[in-house]
Amino acid sequence: MVEKRPLILIVDDVALNRALLSDILSDKYNIIEAENGNEALLLLREKTSEISLVLLDMVMPEKDGLEVLAIMNKNGWINEIPVIMISAENAHALIEGAYMLGVTDFIARPFDEMVLKNRVNNTIRLYKKQKSLSDLVLNQIYEKTRNNSMMVTMLSHIVEFRNGESGMHVLHINTITEMLLRELLHRTKKYQINRNDIGIICTASSMHDIGKITIPDEILNKPGKLTPEEFNIMKGHTINCAQMLNAVPVGNDEPLMKYAYEICRWHHERWDGRGYPDGLKGDEIPIAAQIVSIADVYDALTSERCYKHAFSHEKALEMIHNNECGVFNPVLIECLDAIADKLVVSLQTFDWSKQADKDFFYIADAMMNDHKYPIYNQAFRQFIDERKKSHFYESMINGILFEYTYSPSVIKLSPKASQLLGLPKTIVDEDGNIGSLAHDATADENLLKIRKILHRKTAPKDKPVLIKQTFNIDGKSTPCTVRLLQIWNQSTKENPVLESAYGHIDILH
Repeated sequence: MVEKRPLILIVDDVALNRALLSDILSDKYNIIEAENGNEALLLLREKTSEISLVLLDMVMPEKDGLEVLAIMNKNGWINEIPVIMISAENAHALIEGAYMLGVTDFIARPFDEMVLKNRVNNTIRLYKKQKSLSDLVLNQIYEKTRNNSMMVTMLSHIVEFRNGESGMHVLHINTITEMLLRELLHRTKKYQINRNDIGIICTASSMHDIGKITIPDEILNKPGKLTPEEFNIMKGHTINCAQMLNAVPVGNDEPLMKYAYEICRWHHERWDGRGYPDGLKGDEIPIAAQIVSIADVYDALTSERCYKHAFSHEKALEMIHNNECGVFNPVLIECLDAIADKLVVSLQTFDWSKQADKDFFYIADAMMNDHKYPIYNQAFRQFIDERKKSHFYESMINGILFEYTYSPSVIKLSPKASQLLGLPKTIVDEDGNIGSLAHDATADENLLKIRKILHRKTAPKDKPVLIKQTFNIDGKSTPCTVRLLQIWNQSTKENPVLESAYGHIDILH
């Protein structure tokens, strides 16, 4: 499969300059052009996901290069599309302003053709690698979040089935809680929650009845009305759950545990102070517990139980309005009314397979926009800067590039290497044994040869070695030379450790 050529946007008010850049780069890239800043912004808006790089002039009519960069920042395009400034203007203040607005590189006119090609190629490859790295990290976060969410849900379902409920109660509470939270945030800023808390509170809501695991079956599933003594035992599930959460040895300071505790202990409190276990009144009750409380009552009313038939959506709303099931925050009643029509549709068309994705994106968004940890953010920026620098100075020569980390064991191939060797771009080497990943005999053979090269121990001097090897390329056994650089951790000279390796395969013609 032929890889799609990257698309470059050239922005310059001088037609000759655009033609020159196009002639130099069109053999390897697709080119589109704009003769001023306004045209460039229209193309950026139209082709945001397609453009791989912008070559931007500094001085132009209508909108100059700095104005274009400012709008790219405002719209978030600068985070996705790298920009190289090409200009005869070399005033320090202008160049500094361009870098502050997110320019990746600056090339002064007149420029060397080879330098231009290498810088363009390096920049595009860098952003592709950054995206691959970001995707890999986010996928790992997603899997961890999804697994945690599934564990919480499974534990909650165990309680539901023991309680003779349908198995959908937890999922319904999750959906209703989310919709009420969104509507509440739209209506008021009174409460100390924001949109990044939505996913955490929804996950915590799944644990609202975990304490019922301590209630005897004969009380939990009694078809008739509970006696006062039995009801007192049933009410204990709130305290029991709070005590269980307090006993958990880790994570007490995490937001999830905080919200879970509030919800488990106080989701049976009532606005008028007549709830349990602590008789809290009004906004003494944490808002997360208030929301789960009204969600719990609505779903209990509209679901069949061992002691009652299901009420209709309309009847449930009427009973909540008439305080037949306790008294609730008037603002939350307004929120429930506002989402009423959408709520019926959402519960009827609930798709659990999408819930983990929503939880993941809430958490990922919170991570990417968290300003509470400047040290972490600074270290991450330094890491990205180092990657930019290493790729900027990387010599661009024809051949096949690959890299490897020993812990975790991951092979990464350049797009060209992936295509010629018939292998995935990223390969996880589990337990030191790659095995058959390509499902193709010749590709597997190439993979095993690369692995053999990577695990060939050289002297720990951080110097490249030259290795002769044949690879199967285009169905032919092709002689090649491999330049391999192994990076060693020599913190302990007696026992240095291999950390990573970088390789380049030259095809001998």
